[in-house]
Amino acid sequence: MKLIIIIPAYNEEKTIGSVIRGIPENIFGISEKEIIVIDDGSTDNTAKLSQEAGARVVSHPENKGLGTAFSTGIKEALSKKADLMINIDADGQFDARDIPRLIQPILNEEADLAIGSRFMRGSSAIKIPKIKLLGNKIMARFISQICGKRLYDVSCGFRAYSKEALLHLNLFGGFTYTQETILNLSFKNLKITEIPIGVRYFSEKKSFISGNLLNYILKTMKIIFRTILDYRPLRFLGGFGIFLFSLGLVLDILMLCIFLQIGQFTPYKFIGISGLSFNLLGLVFFTIGLMADILNRIRQTQERTLYYQKKKFYYGG
Repeated sequence: MKLIIIIPAYNEEKTIGSVIRGIPENIFGISEKEIIVIDDGSTDNTAKLSQEAGARVVSHPENKGLGTAFSTGIKEALSKKADLMINIDADGQFDARDIPRLIQPILNEEADLAIGSRFMRGSSAIKIPKIKLLGNKIMARFISQICGKRLYDVSCGFRAYSKEALLHLNLFGGFTYTQETILNLSFKNLKITEIPIGVRYFSEKKSFISGNLLNYILKTMKIIFRTILDYRPLRFLGGFGIFLFSLGLVLDILMLCIFLQIGQFTPYKFIGISGLSFNLLGLVFFTIGLMADILNRIRQTQERTLYYQKKKFYYGG
């Protein structure tokens, strides 16, 4: 089994060397491994120190975002014909000694994506900021509702992917990848599990989430809703259309009751006009949902074709 370990990094010269050197030399079930740092346009010595620590470096000419760096990592893993891929953050928060535990469900063919979970029972999160804990709980509940599986940590940057997961992933978010990968693989019925892990938070390091909370929420939700629209357009747009039509129907009935009671529409015409407007909007959204669902079936066919093309190109079968 060949394991590729991907480390997306942006100006992480203080920690990147220790993260690379902390990766176990021998991992049960793995006959070959390679560490690849995706240098996302760093302006410090991240690339140089990564090479000195024994990793291969793939550099972006400019900072393109964590999601883009992760997609580059997938391409590198596939080009190396990886059987498994691990991605781990470059900031030193995660313990690389958890890698054998993280890949075990994949080696046992019990999962295609194993997520390192900081918040499920058995995890050990040290000094986690309260704002990050609250944000992750809300996001985990939201993603769990969408994919129909209870998840406790949907934002962790320490995960293991099977070959099947790598071949199926087609990502578009440049800002982040964490929630999009879960939804993408969940909608394709691949198996997802969580493994409790330890994590350390450093008080001297400014939290990206708490420092840019609104920006993070807006960009992440944009990626999530775009993914939902891609894979569940009829449920999303059609459901919204049914809601609007039903709201209009309530106003229509109310207008009818008023007319039966007083024998005229005046001075309550606005109720009827509002009802008809909601009816029309509801029909428009439902129709758009149907059209998007047709396009979604075409896209699914294209993705299946792409899956087989990638499988043949990278693995020869």
